[in-house]
Amino acid sequence: MEGFLFQATIYLAAAVIAVPIAARLGLGSVLGYLAAGILIGPVLGLVGSETKDLQHFAEFGVVMMLFLIGLELEPRALWDMRHRLLGLGGLQVVISTAALMGIAMAYDQPWNVALAIGLTLALSSTAIVLQTLSEKNLMRTSGGRSVFSVLLTQDIAVIPILAFLPLLAISTVAGVMPDGSISVDPEKVDAAHKSTEDTHGPAAAEAAFSFVQNLPGWGVTLVTIAAIAAIIVVGVFFTRPVFRYIHSANLREMYTAIALLIVTGISFLMMLVGLSPALGAFLAGVVLASSEFRHELETDLEPFKGLLLGLFFITVGAGINFELLFSDAVIIIGMALLVIIVKGMILYGLARIFKLRGRDQWLFALGLAQAGEFGFVLVSFSVTTGVMPSVVAETLLLVIALSMLITPLLFILYDVIHKRMEDTGGTAEPDDIEDDGPVIIAGIGRFGQVVNRLVQTSGFQTVVLDHNPEAIAVMRRFGFKAYLGDPTRPDILRKAGIKDARVLVVALDDPKAALGLITYARKERPDLHIITRARDRTEVYRQYQAGANDIVREMFDSSLRAGRYVLENMGLSEFEAHEAERMFYAHDRMSVRELAALWRADVEPSANKEYVARAKELQKDLETAFLNRGDDTEKKRA
Repeated sequence: MEGFLFQATIYLAAAVIAVPIAARLGLGSVLGYLAAGILIGPVLGLVGSETKDLQHFAEFGVVMMLFLIGLELEPRALWDMRHRLLGLGGLQVVISTAALMGIAMAYDQPWNVALAIGLTLALSSTAIVLQTLSEKNLMRTSGGRSVFSVLLTQDIAVIPILAFLPLLAISTVAGVMPDGSISVDPEKVDAAHKSTEDTHGPAAAEAAFSFVQNLPGWGVTLVTIAAIAAIIVVGVFFTRPVFRYIHSANLREMYTAIALLIVTGISFLMMLVGLSPALGAFLAGVVLASSEFRHELETDLEPFKGLLLGLFFITVGAGINFELLFSDAVIIIGMALLVIIVKGMILYGLARIFKLRGRDQWLFALGLAQAGEFGFVLVSFSVTTGVMPSVVAETLLLVIALSMLITPLLFILYDVIHKRMEDTGGTAEPDDIEDDGPVIIAGIGRFGQVVNRLVQTSGFQTVVLDHNPEAIAVMRRFGFKAYLGDPTRPDILRKAGIKDARVLVVALDDPKAALGLITYARKERPDLHIITRARDRTEVYRQYQAGANDIVREMFDSSLRAGRYVLENMGLSEFEAHEAERMFYAHDRMSVRELAALWRADVEPSANKEYVARAKELQKDLETAFLNRGDDTEKKRA
């Protein structure tokens, strides 16, 4: 017991110290976990042989992660991804396998060993990549969705790969009987048992060889289909009644127990039939995605997923064999970099073929260029089935671990590329502006588009400027005239007719750029009417002091409309609700103008005594006005 508590303290302390430091330095939590594992393992020697056993336990973090991802995807969404799954993901696995197999054969590896190496290294790290995408809020980008599709395809591909690998050694390990069953040499089976126990423990060896070992091919297929069908049936018909009973009985702690039971039970079932536990968990998550208890499952499993994933990354770092690395450092590091470069080039080519653009291409290529955690499983299985010599396997495990260790650095490289592409995004040659008009609209996002359509439909000519080529192309595709150019540049504004314009609409997303444009326009044209958008009151005050005339706060008008609907449904007539909305709007505009004169950029509003006092007075005035209005309404009704 004391030894367990000591090891637990070591792992947790390493994570608590290393991860915040890595996050503070902008390196991400994954690199922090890996660094913590290297520190307590190879560097300080505080953990030892138990790391491998702990790693297999921590792999449940990957299983839980895919279960939670499945909860976010309904079957229809999965069907919509079929082109990326089969096309983008399938091509990545096939081409990467072929390329890496060719390189292995060039280094004098037999074709069957080279093919096993190619299949192993073609897979990427689901755990590291998805964790990093979530931290950086990149999952909903086009590149992030493409990365997820490929990772899902790879996880599915693990099943046929595991079924195919023994065939690469079938002449020495196994034989196919006339009835279609697989006959295994008893001596090889004993060796396989021992190898599996060394890598996965006795339970794994028992599960791997006891359930489907002597089944004919059609029997294995039926068992696999039955296992998947069982997951779907249980998810659709049995989980809802159980959760409803727990909810009605107010047994809150049982939510966590049921959630863990679902994940562990499915994982065990998948292992019995030789399938990937992560894929089974993902399938169960998709089945339960439409359940009304989805959010409870997510809430209950999220802490376990985070802790186990962190533990998994620590064990990867702690398990790096630095003695083998230092004995042949140049070759092994070179092999890891070669894998990343080859896969990165293939991924970049596929990104261009499938029309990913700009930063999404780099996210796709750099995010998936490493080998993955399933590579550890495939390498061990290859040794077990006699496909791969142990010497090759040891080197390959180290290459996989190093490539995973390099992955956070690849995401840092992506951040650098992302920023540079943003910085240079407006350097495209601006259009020659042929028209001028009384209204200039700077920025053509959602806000600017609506303003432009209303003004043009009313018969007034506009000059639309934006520095985003894609936004301009979309506008032109729908028949609207727009010009590519940075609206904050004085020369662009002069070409657009700023000296003769009557109205300038500032609809830029960047608050600093918007403020600079307002300041410049007011200086050049004191008589120009400037209409702007602002995200909050702070931006309103800044823009008001810079010289804007009419400032539209995001969400303000829509919030007023929603409030009017509430009043109507609470019994007020449409006229009464409209009057309340009008009074609130007028009072807010007056309040903002008064408070803008008291607002100071160098002082927090809550610490500005004059500002706070006046805000309280204005709120009391509003309450009094509404109270008097209510009295007048009651008198009229009487």
